[in-house]
Amino acid sequence: MTRRTTQTSVRFSSAFDLPGFDQRQPAGDYRVDFDEEQIEGTSRLAWRRVGTFIHLPAIATQASIRQTVPIKPADLDAALQKDQQKP
Repeated sequence: MTRRTTQTSVRFSSAFDLPGFDQRQPAGDYRVDFDEEQIEGTSRLAWRRVGTFIHLPAIATQASIRQTVPIKPADLDAALQKDQQKP
């Protein structure tokens, strides 16, 4: 099965929480990876998301330790929506 990873960045304007994280994450830009696998047997090229990962800490943060943490897309979407609703 063919796999691919696509990358994007998301911006949080204030500190945020995600379920399963021990602490709030600071505001900033974060890299997010989406792992997908090709759905075979269809007449069109189609992909199914099989994993979503956020890179910690934020992109511009100077840190000696970086980690990639699996997250649920719905949790990320909810956190981004909450962040955008803040004044």
